[in-house]
Amino acid sequence: MSAVAHELPRAAINAKLIELISTAAVSLGVLLSGFVLREPAPYELYMAGLIAIWALFGLRLSRPIAPLIVLLVLFNIGGMLAMTQMAEIKDTPLYLAVSLFLAITSIFFAAVTEAKPGLYRVIFNAWLATALVTAALGILGYFHAFPGAEIFTRYERAAGAFEDPNVFGPFLALPGIYLLHRMLTDNPLKMPLYAIPLLILVGGILLSFSRGAWGLFGVSSILLVSALFLQSSSGAFRLRIAVMAVVAVLLLAVAIMVALQFPAVADLFYARATLEQDYDSARLGRFARYGIGFMMALEHPLGIGALVFGDIFHEDTHNIWLKALMDYGWLGFVSYLSLTLWTLAAGFRILFRDRPWQPFLLCTYVVYIGHIGLGTVIDIDHWRHLYLLIGMIWGAIALEYRHQRRHREGFPQTTTDFG
Repeated sequence: MSAVAHELPRAAINAKLIELISTAAVSLGVLLSGFVLREPAPYELYMAGLIAIWALFGLRLSRPIAPLIVLLVLFNIGGMLAMTQMAEIKDTPLYLAVSLFLAITSIFFAAVTEAKPGLYRVIFNAWLATALVTAALGILGYFHAFPGAEIFTRYERAAGAFEDPNVFGPFLALPGIYLLHRMLTDNPLKMPLYAIPLLILVGGILLSFSRGAWGLFGVSSILLVSALFLQSSSGAFRLRIAVMAVVAVLLLAVAIMVALQFPAVADLFYARATLEQDYDSARLGRFARYGIGFMMALEHPLGIGALVFGDIFHEDTHNIWLKALMDYGWLGFVSYLSLTLWTLAAGFRILFRDRPWQPFLLCTYVVYIGHIGLGTVIDIDHWRHLYLLIGMIWGAIALEYRHQRRHREGFPQTTTDFG
């Protein structure tokens, strides 16, 4: 009896230690996603190792995430078929390898959040931490706050620890929406705790001078407030949401007005705020290339190969749907469209259900919708955080399936693993 009594605490301690290590491992991966100054970035190298180790020690792929797996695999098969249409292969195998790797990360995050729902909070907190660091670096770099700070800018725009301001800005959207959610739903006395970091993130988004990032954050914010308003049947809570939303808008407006007092900020802001830029409406500008590209897709059902469109027109597709057709063929396009619609439909079906992970799903879902819109004006197929968003939504879809199955089988519903 004494031997058994001694073994039980030891087993419990070992289980707790494994839990802490796995939580820290996922947290570190998300932290690294905010630092992509060079490729391959530390994120790729680390996540490749983490996924391999997790797979060896019991990564479980459940039936509810099977559509995610199948559609991502088909999408990448489309890219491989498109490669057969190329006269010169060039760097296409590496490009497709990255596409496949990012698909695997999406499947990984879906699987681990289903297995350990408490990882939602861990992922969000880690994303918030790395976003604050990279946003601060971008702001400091933009204002040349210290020698060598220009490494955190690109094209006179804040880029933080990213290669491209157009990725840096959207990366800050989810943690910004998360803070906005906390401001609207938590104790009003805690508002300064959320308002200060939110202003840092909004400053980074503003100084990225990415019209897509501005629109993404604006649309996601409107969707979040609308969802919270519709979710509650309490008049008092709805009034509070309305009042807090107005306060948040006023704070952001004041912050933007202060930033615009700097001439360099104001000049570039007004230039970027123009809805249509010269490179959009030129004879072979972005919009003209859309039409040409879609006509090419009718003649090349297998696609023309990754990055070939950019070689032909000296500009990328800047449209994820055209990108799918050109680089992944009709198979890739249909797979990506199916994945998008399935994710939206299945996510919306469970969006307002009272679950411990619902706030995280709501924030992820509205930001994902913003990314779908953003994909119409920019290529997003290699954005690391997009695959994390998709993975978290599918993790919630799988959790709801498991929850309903336990209910049908008469098992008690528990949330002790939520953290």
